[in-house]
Parts: sequence; C-alpha cells; structure tokens
Amino acid sequence: MICPVCKYDMIVVEYHDIELDYCNSCKGVWFDSGELELLLESHGLGETKVFLDGILNSQEVVSSEKQRNCPVCGHKMKKTAKGEQPEILIDICRDEHGLWFDGGEVIQLIRHLSREHPPKHDSREQVISFLEEVFEAPQ
Repeated sequence: MICPVCKYDMIVVEYHDIELDYCNSCKGVWFDSGELELLLESHGLGETKVFLDGILNSQEVVSSEKQRNCPVCGHKMKKTAKGEQPEILIDICRDEHGLWFDGGEVIQLIRHLSREHPPKHDSREQVISFLEEVFEAPQ
C-alpha cells in the first residue's frame, strides 16, 4: 500500500491478528474498516462503538492540512476532528475503506478515548506502550 501523505510504500504491522499499514517515513497509520475497533476491543476499550460511530458520522472540518486520498480507492477523504489541545485530525474514506492517522495521532486518540471511556482492566498503558513503540510520532 502507498502512503497517502509521502507516497512511500507502507509496511504491514501485525498485532493481535490485526494487520495495520504503517509508513516508516511519516509515521502515519492506516486502519482498514473495522481494525481500529478490533484494536480498542483487544485492550478492554470495547465500549467505544458509539464513539467510533461518532467519528465516522461527524461533520467534515475545515483545516489547513492537505486533503488526503484514500490509499485503497484513491478518492479524497474527509477530515474530522476529535479532542482538544491538541485536536486530532482523522482522515476518513468516504467509501468506508478505513481511517488514516498522521504520526502520533493514534496515541492521542487512545489517550482521549480512555479518558472518556475508562478500560475495564489495566490495558490502557499496554496499548499506549505498543503504539508508542511501533507508531512513533515524527521527530
């Protein structure tokens, strides 16, 4: 798969039977449809369906960030925002192929989500450690 930001080939990272596409260059992460939900559920953050539906159905935001093309279908994705300071911009394929997170945004989203929906067990740090280790923010 080609990165929608820097156009380099992405690598596949497998975690808990979930295959995520990761760009070593810009540190962005592509989640195919349903993969983010599986990741969250695997770490006790499973009561997030309403939250994820809110992301998928939210209004498009105006941003100075360049619009991204879906790496699956090539169509322009819509930008939505979650959280505050820093605001997390999420690129969503309009054809429901998946979600794009720039470097560091997945970790920000997990932190935001775990504040709103505390995990059932002490898994928040496990998933954050994994994400920080593998999906580091660009320097």
